[in-house]
Amino acid sequence: MTAIDDAIDPTETIDLLQELVRIESPYFEEDEIVDFVYEWLADNGLDPEYHPVSEPELTGYEGNNVIARLEGSDPDAPTLLLNAHVDTVQLVDGWDEDPLSGRLENGKCYGQGACDMKGGLAAAMVAFRALAEADVDLRGDVLFTAVVDEEGPYGLGTNQLLRDGLTDDCDAAIVTEPGPILAQSNLENPALLLGARGRFLYEITVHGRAAHGSKPETGTNAVVDAGKVATALSEMDVGSHPKLGAGSVCPLLIEGGSETLSVPDECRLLVDRHVVLGEGPEDVLEDARTVVDDLELDSEVEIGFRDAPASDVYCGPYLTDEDHPLVRSLEAGTESVTGTSPAIGYFSSIGDFNYLGHRADLPTVIIGPDGENIHGTGEFVYTDEVVDVARILVSSVAEFVGTA
Repeated sequence: MTAIDDAIDPTETIDLLQELVRIESPYFEEDEIVDFVYEWLADNGLDPEYHPVSEPELTGYEGNNVIARLEGSDPDAPTLLLNAHVDTVQLVDGWDEDPLSGRLENGKCYGQGACDMKGGLAAAMVAFRALAEADVDLRGDVLFTAVVDEEGPYGLGTNQLLRDGLTDDCDAAIVTEPGPILAQSNLENPALLLGARGRFLYEITVHGRAAHGSKPETGTNAVVDAGKVATALSEMDVGSHPKLGAGSVCPLLIEGGSETLSVPDECRLLVDRHVVLGEGPEDVLEDARTVVDDLELDSEVEIGFRDAPASDVYCGPYLTDEDHPLVRSLEAGTESVTGTSPAIGYFSSIGDFNYLGHRADLPTVIIGPDGENIHGTGEFVYTDEVVDVARILVSSVAEFVGTA
């Protein structure tokens, strides 16, 4: 695959990365970057399509993914999904330079979203083009998806892929998120991440009893009891897995009461729960109910999950077998490009890969360029890793889907 690897031009790849970083694209505001990706693919003869994404009930969101497909010659050969998201978090305060500068210095490209994940997006784009232009016939299909709203509340872009059946004919998936920086253990690239914990978000309402604030003993303070609930949940027993690590619980929000001199009669909690294999929705709810029941509070406590577009829209945990052919292809591609065997790790948080690995039940691998300060000021991606990932993708994808 050396000839295909050589089709990745480092200068052109980094130029593309800088162009992507300079486009402001926080979740729900991705139109400009979506059009850029579409036009880049079209200019390179890759026949992109807009894929409508709609969620009218909770967010009112209307947008588009961009998809393109390389059709293989053998319908019995595997189809691979290559997934990258185009959005970033909102621009954060505190940058001492333009947060969309795309500045290059000492092998790093700076900007909000440079690492998470415009580096991975650039690598996927140039790799997809290289596969299309290579002087080989691919046996299996390669489906490229540039998706919206990964950083938003529901992962609406990849959720829409699943809803519309675009993943139904896929046999495996690669997501080019930065891996080592959010791995369960200390890793450096080259690395393959073969699974991730899942996540549920408890929404809890504590109902107390109002009274005059000068006589708090005559009421039931929902804020006080909510604090007890938050503390107890943060200390609850959680599951663990030999590869995915231990679960975690983190209260995120508590709101209730007012400045009025009244005992608060209602308080709302949001509590994050990261889970491992074997912990499903009913288990997670029952765990919380048991913890709250043991407190024997005077308040009534309602425990549920944050509203979602549908009951199956959540990030479940998943694990990809180290012996899966996609993993073997990525190992071979990594060794070919870098001369080093990749480290194997597992992701500590969540992303679109959970939808693919859990909901779509696809063997899913995360491989992407690393950096630092993701979601914060001074975010950067290592430019040499962007180029390496693109070359690894080309070599590995061609091996996995097969060449004639």
